[in-house]
Amino acid sequence: MFPDLFSIGPLIIHTYGLFMAAGFFVGIIVTLKIGKLEGISPQQIMDMGFIIILSAIVGSRLLYVLLNITYYSHEPVEIFKMWRGGLVFSGGIIGVIMAMFRYSERRNLSLWKIGDLWAPAAAVGQAIGRIGCFMAGCCYGKPTDLKWGVVFTYPNSLAPINISLHPTQIYSSILGFIIFFILLIIRSKKKFEGQVFLWFLILHSTARLAIERFRGDDRGMLLNSNMSITQFVTIFILIASVVALMVLKSKGSKQSEIQ
Repeated sequence: MFPDLFSIGPLIIHTYGLFMAAGFFVGIIVTLKIGKLEGISPQQIMDMGFIIILSAIVGSRLLYVLLNITYYSHEPVEIFKMWRGGLVFSGGIIGVIMAMFRYSERRNLSLWKIGDLWAPAAAVGQAIGRIGCFMAGCCYGKPTDLKWGVVFTYPNSLAPINISLHPTQIYSSILGFIIFFILLIIRSKKKFEGQVFLWFLILHSTARLAIERFRGDDRGMLLNSNMSITQFVTIFILIASVVALMVLKSKGSKQSEIQ
């Protein structure tokens, strides 16, 4: 594909970084529109957006580095070369939740409300960002003889070249857009705070577990099992989200009965 879109002298525009930036931009636009409907000021959304972007990048990069610690312990400078790919979305989610928990405490806001506000943005942002993954060749799939298999030929691609592979990045992108539209429907029928956010985690985690079986890049196995660390983290998030959704739904039903 095209890891490097074009260059102007020494300045190289990396396709991966460009699509990541586009994903963040679209996510901000979506959240501004939702925030307007909920009476949240654009300035507050931009403030949260800055924190979310920073914590998402740090969290997703940190988890990727930990999954590939053997390589990065010998090549520490490579940790900062994020334009070559290497972000784990689950790590970004954890980073954002931790940052927003602190933010919600300081601003006396509901963490669930913040989650509902930004969940659609996370889905559409990831969907766009995965296109950048595809262009760079990172997060590539296992070899396949299916008709829609893709062959990377660019010498600097992060994926193995001249081999038909599952387009796992495109799988993720398509599912991301589908999840985005589902979340908009859920939001229009929302009955309690946290509903949209938790459904995002459930849908994303389910999609991620389905796609993981087709991934061909090194996933970092958990101890001596056949489960990758990413799968373990995703399963944990999925179970916790289902339990939290059931608890919040139960509380919402009880409050409705009292009223």
